[in-house]
Amino acid sequence: MVNVVVCLKQVPDTETKIKITPEADGIVEEGIKWVMNPYDEYAVEEALRLKEKFKGESAVTIVSIGPKRALEAIRTALAMGADKAVHIDDPALTGSDSYSTAKALAAALKDVPYDIILFGKQAVDDDCAQVAQSLAEFLDIPQAMVIEKLEVADDGRKATAYRRIEGGAKEVLEIPLPAVIAAEKGLNEPRYASLPGIMKAKSKEVKNLDLAALGLSASEVGAEGAKVKILKYSLPPEKQPGKKIEGEPEETAKELVKLLREEAKAI
Repeated sequence: MVNVVVCLKQVPDTETKIKITPEADGIVEEGIKWVMNPYDEYAVEEALRLKEKFKGESAVTIVSIGPKRALEAIRTALAMGADKAVHIDDPALTGSDSYSTAKALAAALKDVPYDIILFGKQAVDDDCAQVAQSLAEFLDIPQAMVIEKLEVADDGRKATAYRRIEGGAKEVLEIPLPAVIAAEKGLNEPRYASLPGIMKAKSKEVKNLDLAALGLSASEVGAEGAKVKILKYSLPPEKQPGKKIEGEPEETAKELVKLLREEAKAI
């Protein structure tokens, strides 16, 4: 038996056009399509495969922090095959950083059995890639990040994780369980939720918690207690139009080098 927890986040669809609020203190949420973080889909799929491998009383629990709309992403994971979920919703968590998020997750997991805690390697909205590592530290258990292959021993006591490193080489880690593991794209091919799965998801348990239920305060894990505070949002500058250099190869090569040196400052 292996119990797996998947920590997931709801994020704006990657094809959504993002607009900054007039005050530059956030994004305009009206009209945004919200989805499960793409990397978290690999984590959910891996959890379901582990459940299928070990069978018995193995369970997959989804844990997510977010406002009421985050239930959509949670229900998607339940429709894929997860068994139950914990939804942490508290206004004080708006604007919390990776440290605060991990601390809240650690508190929520006190009453959840787990052998493996899976994440996507990062959330595509803030790209911080720090929550999984921070949670492992709070729980004082091993971690393996950016994993493209995972093998769990038949006795459920250790795992072998594979990941790419610089130069095209692979790193192989053997870690005792329980552990925190973050999934990379390519770890698997996430399944689609079936119609029966979608219907079953409506009746699966979703436990709702706020900070009081976690035994935490806003000064500890809310924006007030965040280690990192966002001062301002801004969009990247628009790309300048390209230049087309025409003429004979020898002449265009000289002109290209000149532009790269004098205008682009690239050489």
